[in-house]
Amino acid sequence: MTLLTVKNAKFLLNYGSSIFLFEMKKAAFCMFLLWLASTSVVAQEATEIVRRSDEKMRGSTSESEMIIRISRPTWTREMSVHTWMSGTHYAMILILSPAKDKGTVFLKRKKEVWNWLPTLERSIKLPPSMMTQSWMGTDFTNDDLVKESSIVEDYTHRLLNDTTVAGRLCYTIEMTPKPEAAVVWGKILVTIDKKDYLQLHSRFYDDEGVLVNTMNGYDIKVMDGRLIPTRMEMIPEEKKNQKTEIIYTRIQFNRPIADNFFTLDKMRNLK
Repeated sequence: MTLLTVKNAKFLLNYGSSIFLFEMKKAAFCMFLLWLASTSVVAQEATEIVRRSDEKMRGSTSESEMIIRISRPTWTREMSVHTWMSGTHYAMILILSPAKDKGTVFLKRKKEVWNWLPTLERSIKLPPSMMTQSWMGTDFTNDDLVKESSIVEDYTHRLLNDTTVAGRLCYTIEMTPKPEAAVVWGKILVTIDKKDYLQLHSRFYDDEGVLVNTMNGYDIKVMDGRLIPTRMEMIPEEKKNQKTEIIYTRIQFNRPIADNFFTLDKMRNLK
């Protein structure tokens, strides 16, 4: 009788231990699933914030006129520019002044980028390697201006800390390129206003994690019914007293622009 009791006690002890371990493993697995779910939700939230911010400056279409001011330690130069954009696939940029650059056009059609040089009467297809090069001698890259890459589609997004810029409470989001994406930057840290989804501050890093450029948004105004930064300033990290500003003088959103506007023939004859 005593032997049976001992055996039963051992059996119950082992059984109880097994049940306890099973429950612990089940709890750990549930916690892991909850962590995965919360991580996925946070990632989706970060992507949605970036999407809304990007759409704020794009609309379904946009047409704008802007001044681009290049500042160097010993000189400054200005360009006047007219732009048309449709979604993320089409863009046209026409240089209006100075006289030596007047009539120069950049065209983006999906993943192709073309440049029309009126002085040579020649159109050039820009290879992907040129997307990292300076656009018209500015501190913006070709990719920055024609937006060959998409900050929504070509990057993964992660919410970091909150911060305040110009009295506005903002998200800080880390953007890292997807493995298959052909993009310029190794990482971007973007600061987006929580209320109006304005991009107010961005830092651009190379593949080695070195800060290359910083961009700030200023002069927040209503243009065509949208509150947007109307002056963007790009500052290179390692070049003292150097920057490029983009100042919007006019912008319209969501007016129809046919896809056949963005053609090589139109690029060559744009006035």
